[in-house]
Amino acid sequence: MRRLLITLTAIIPFLPLPVSALSQSGQAETEESVIIEVDGNPAEHKSYLSTYHPYIDVVATYDTLFNGLALKADPKRFENIESLDFIKAVHPVTSYETQSEPLIQTENSVIPSALNDTSYTGKGVQVAVIDTGMDYEHPDLVKNYAGGYDVVDLDDDPMETIASEGMPTLHGTHVAGIIAADGELKGVAPDAAIRAYRALGPGGMGTSVQVIAALEQAVDDGADIINLSLGNTINGPDFPTSAAVNRAAALGVPVVIANGNNGPGNWTIGSPATAANALSVGAVSNPQTVPYLYETMHHKNIPLTEMEGSTPWKLDKSYDVEVFDGQNVQGKIALMERGETPFSDMVKQAQDSGAVAAIIYNHEQGSFQGMISDRDDSIQIPAASISRKNGEWLIQNAQNNHLYVKTKYETTEQTIADFSSRGPVTVNWNLKPDVSAPGTNVLSTVPNGYQELQGTSMAAPQVTGAMALLMEAHPEWTIQELMGAIKTTAKRVKNDHDEPFDPVIQGTGEIQPQKAINTPTVIDHPLLSFGKITEYRKTKSLDLTIENKSDKQQTYTFSTPKKQKGMSWDLPLSFTLDEGETKKLPIKLTINSSQIDEGIHQGWLTLNQDNDEQYQLPYLFVNQSADYPKAMGFDFTLKPFSDDTYAYQLYLTDPAESIDVMLYDPDTLMYEQTLLQSSDVDVGLNEGQMDQSELPKPGQYLAVINVKLKNGQMESYQTELHIPE
Repeated sequence: MRRLLITLTAIIPFLPLPVSALSQSGQAETEESVIIEVDGNPAEHKSYLSTYHPYIDVVATYDTLFNGLALKADPKRFENIESLDFIKAVHPVTSYETQSEPLIQTENSVIPSALNDTSYTGKGVQVAVIDTGMDYEHPDLVKNYAGGYDVVDLDDDPMETIASEGMPTLHGTHVAGIIAADGELKGVAPDAAIRAYRALGPGGMGTSVQVIAALEQAVDDGADIINLSLGNTINGPDFPTSAAVNRAAALGVPVVIANGNNGPGNWTIGSPATAANALSVGAVSNPQTVPYLYETMHHKNIPLTEMEGSTPWKLDKSYDVEVFDGQNVQGKIALMERGETPFSDMVKQAQDSGAVAAIIYNHEQGSFQGMISDRDDSIQIPAASISRKNGEWLIQNAQNNHLYVKTKYETTEQTIADFSSRGPVTVNWNLKPDVSAPGTNVLSTVPNGYQELQGTSMAAPQVTGAMALLMEAHPEWTIQELMGAIKTTAKRVKNDHDEPFDPVIQGTGEIQPQKAINTPTVIDHPLLSFGKITEYRKTKSLDLTIENKSDKQQTYTFSTPKKQKGMSWDLPLSFTLDEGETKKLPIKLTINSSQIDEGIHQGWLTLNQDNDEQYQLPYLFVNQSADYPKAMGFDFTLKPFSDDTYAYQLYLTDPAESIDVMLYDPDTLMYEQTLLQSSDVDVGLNEGQMDQSELPKPGQYLAVINVKLKNGQMESYQTELHIPE
């Protein structure tokens, strides 16, 4: 039976948590796993450790995407190697988590196989799924499983986390099924082989070190495609995981990545989807039938967000709403405030008191989505969440009178899911996502059955499956051709006014596998990112590579863009490509920054092929500045191999003079102390360390990070910070 081993660098919450296991002799022993980054040749350092520290087991050596070693030992053994000069300062690592959202239940399930409108099945293609592991014993996946590795426990068993090891997971199995399930449910590419890499442990949490190690393992194992349905909130192109993704792509392995679930605001894409050479994927929302409450007297509509695992909300008449505090609510809808009590317990209490349904309103501004964990199926009533504002309205109107509400339903159109993270990327100002795919109500495999989930985690594996189809159809194509075909042939998603959503929302649009396989034209990276304009007048030029994949000569022309003040285009005139010919063409944009507003400017160029096909090329530039985050990703954790030294990191997107981190009591908002101040800061990832003696007393704090930019502007943001015992 697999031991549960948690890496020293995992931030859960901020301290390493060794887990005891029984040795063969029956005596309790404790081991920890850690992946370290080293200077020089990792193989030489492995030999050194094997000779001089034989009680430390070197489990794996990494030298493809980064230099490192995976080690296993009793924690006390690690103390003996802390001073070795070849061990680089172990940087704090950022937590990664799965990118799925609780389901809004409808009758409009998305079946993965529906995306495959081709005659191909992904046969002969090896897909690496870096995730929470995989239930390789599931009857719909057992034929596809081709091995893998667990970089959480550092062994060859990438099974999903089970309850005895911590919070159980199902995400990786769901992702794998979308790609290649081959049983009662069919994936997009049912004949593709799946190699599973468990980089996210209990609860679907992991670290950048584990993700990079899994990426390297997958590349070394010969994966043809890698799927990463995970991410963080750091919007920067040079974060270590993004750099590793770019190196994997440079070695010829395309990496498909979920864009993130932090929408609908711009600048919400997180690493590693920020990688320049990743195929980053946003989520399309298919038509859904969504319930809402209607109160007749005030003509009030209240949107409901059904909780994952809940009985579907299908109330057929009007019901009285009552604020629930343990009293009898027979035949009523119980209204409760979100707090420390688990949602399942709250709903069960309401059910036991006679409620026909439960509504939980947020304790802070905005809406939220929750989950009912009802393993014994004891909860039979529907449960949903609403915003704080709507909760307060219900309380106010339910206090003195009976307040009756009726359930109504709204059928939505196809759109981009609100949760889908938006671009662009900070620092290099690249346009992301690259493409979109269905990401709501996706039915797939989970341990012991099937389940619908939604999120960009569900959209990315559909693109991965489509890539497997292309690889089978065109095994001679390069990674650039494969990714170019997917992006070139995507169809723009439009709103209810028949206008396309902005490029930072959808990329080039929703993928079309059949068209990608049979495309007569491939445009290498058709997303045109012109960067940030800071001068009064600037001409930017990009080279666009176009390949004629057809068996005949093709003529191309650009449609004349709509004239816009402060912008002028210099586009190629009509040009012709012979069969199989590739041509590189300059696309020039001249910008007079004083004549246009500051911020993001984006739109579409149209390339016509023999008046038969049209290709939409999204473009983007940032004029002067924009409302992007100037600082993000503050992390603080105990440094590995140390009992009294803490490491921190902070990502900056603009040149800055100084930063300071001030701590406040989260309840009273009273100032406690300044945690750190530094004037040695750079654009990108900033790291440092401090002694335990400099820390405040253990507890929970509100950290306010203040950044003084080089232009004199002050920026700040807040985050929660835990100082451990």
